[in-house]
Amino acid sequence: MDISVVIPVYNEEKNVSILIDKLMSSSGLVGKEWEVILIDDGSIDGTFSELQHLKEKIPQIKIIHFGINAGKAAAYSAGFQLASGNVILTMDGDLQDDPAEISSFLSTLAKGADLVVGWKYKGKGSTGKTIPSKIFNSLLSILTGLKINDSNCPFRAMKKEVAKGLNIYGDLYRFIPYLAFQKGYKVTEIKVENYPRQFGSSKYGISRLFNGVMDLMTVLFISRYSKRPLHFFGIPGLAALFLGFFIDAFLVLKGFFITGKIGHTALLIMGVMLIIIGIQFISLGLLGELLVTAKTIELKDLPIKDIVR
Repeated sequence: MDISVVIPVYNEEKNVSILIDKLMSSSGLVGKEWEVILIDDGSIDGTFSELQHLKEKIPQIKIIHFGINAGKAAAYSAGFQLASGNVILTMDGDLQDDPAEISSFLSTLAKGADLVVGWKYKGKGSTGKTIPSKIFNSLLSILTGLKINDSNCPFRAMKKEVAKGLNIYGDLYRFIPYLAFQKGYKVTEIKVENYPRQFGSSKYGISRLFNGVMDLMTVLFISRYSKRPLHFFGIPGLAALFLGFFIDAFLVLKGFFITGKIGHTALLIMGVMLIIIGIQFISLGLLGELLVTAKTIELKDLPIKDIVR
């Protein structure tokens, strides 16, 4: 199999047939062996029925049906595990990504990249959405060293080994380029168009920015300390432990040899608290070391109701 196109959809009944028509006429798929994996993420409209009708006409379509709305990360995990293509593309099902640009992604991969992410350089809508996106991507670039403009663009292409090696959950799909980058893969970007949504409504709200910051903290932690959590918790733990011990030792020795009594009760209590906090931090690090072999998400762990191959 040459190419697998993985597309999560949620309440996109009016969009999926148009999208499949565009995909089938895409120059990037002509002459290649391809498949389209559509993950119905618990839609409550007629999306799944529409996908079944498309499957009857187009054998290259595979459908994963979630019984609940589990989110994009779960959809990608399922799609990546089912995909058999040497190149795996992802895109949204809302017609904002143009399948005509697939050939540009493939040519960039052929030049040596391992993952190519789209850059919707003409903006993503209103200023209220564009400015937070730019701030977030600038912060990500500074903290991670990955110089791309749009980490969360859903239009991507990657080699099979990149997709198969990803362990994404929660909202970490936003950081797929960085998760690949920190494993040593070459990540680059190309400019893509961003078309307005024709049918349905956006699935994103104001909480997206807050969630993005929290997820950034998560991805930085798991990428740098997931295999050595004691290094993360142990450093502040040891600092607090030694500082607390030094404070209390100083007060005790001063009381024994100089003043004859241990004064500065508040300072003494602070030293004790620092020792306790230090022990707690070190304990957290040791517990993290025990959990570091967390199980990778498998198909059986996801809320899959049905698979139509």
